[in-house]
Amino acid sequence: MCPLVLLRGGGCCSRLLLPPPPGLWSARGGGSVERWRRGLFSGFPSAASHWSKVVSEAEKIVGYPTSFMSLRCLLSDELSNIAMQVRKLVGTKHPLLNTARGLVYDSRNNLQMRGLVVLLISKAAGPSNGAELSFQRDMVSGIYSSQRSLAEITELIHTAFLVHRGIVNIGELKSCDGLLKDMQFGNKIAVLSGDFLLANACTSLAQLQNTKVVELISSAIGDLVQGIYYDNSNLSEENSLTHDIGISAWKEQIFLSHSALLAKSCQAAMELAKHDDEFQDMAFQYGKNMSMSHKLHSDLQPFIKGKSSDSVAFSLNSAPVVLHQEFLGREAWIKQIREAQSKENLMDFTKLQEAIKAGKGVTSAIDLCHYHGNRALEALECFPPSEARSALENMVYAVTRFS
Repeated sequence: MCPLVLLRGGGCCSRLLLPPPPGLWSARGGGSVERWRRGLFSGFPSAASHWSKVVSEAEKIVGYPTSFMSLRCLLSDELSNIAMQVRKLVGTKHPLLNTARGLVYDSRNNLQMRGLVVLLISKAAGPSNGAELSFQRDMVSGIYSSQRSLAEITELIHTAFLVHRGIVNIGELKSCDGLLKDMQFGNKIAVLSGDFLLANACTSLAQLQNTKVVELISSAIGDLVQGIYYDNSNLSEENSLTHDIGISAWKEQIFLSHSALLAKSCQAAMELAKHDDEFQDMAFQYGKNMSMSHKLHSDLQPFIKGKSSDSVAFSLNSAPVVLHQEFLGREAWIKQIREAQSKENLMDFTKLQEAIKAGKGVTSAIDLCHYHGNRALEALECFPPSEARSALENMVYAVTRFS
């Protein structure tokens, strides 16, 4: 493996010399934004690996495809009955159908990524120095059974929230979406099945019999609820198209809705192996920054050169748009919004997309993605070299690759 950069010693973890340039994320501060693509992300062969290939290789390291981790619950009698009921929604546009299709495997979003990261970081850390011999005998392929259970719990929680987010607003339905009674039925199924998954996750969590782990994952569930509440409140506002949100607020919201579960699950995996606080913090930092990079990479896809020229609807609360608004200024941004709207208040996303690509928001979002990728790699320096650590590094390279 190629050397990263010069290391600075200190404690059990060597730190990468990666100080962020002053004012890098201050979009209104004037002056040019320094390109943060140098350093770790220049010339790494593994950066060319596709995400799906990286996930496939990582699954071989932990022993089995993580796509099947939540199937033990999903194939239970209760949810099998629910699955039969979901068939009644075929022919409608209820979002629960798309969620159901993606539960096992989704080539673009890889819904099972969180559990895989928990297993990989568990294997990368190995047993703690003070672990008793009898405790170490519980390991299979370098991972404790409690850590495998935690990975399943993490996936169940994530899946439960995906299902719950499939509830539609009945008041906004159109005739082409499907019959009203079918959409109401779909909402009931989404609530019940999501609650069932969440209840199973909480039961399994209690069976781990670790108070700190229960506290960590419970707080992550609270973070998810708060993050989704923020998302929905922004969408429900009449002026949400011009919602004034800065990149600092965006990062706080994304941590709650996307990063908290993975970060705290990684920390909990270290707690289950009885690692010290420093190891736990490094695992938390990896999970946090890895998921931030993953979200930024997803937000950037509609704006990356070489993508389809077809008009693609994108969130106006995505990172490139938020950064573009900060660089441009509030009044100029509102003017661009109005220019891209037709008389019927329909948004011309193609026109708005070109305006955003012409500004500094996209390049700054790429820089931010690389910054969080560097932070994730820095956290891994605390772990001994291994196949599992390399797989975690390759996942970072995959979500920070844009060419």
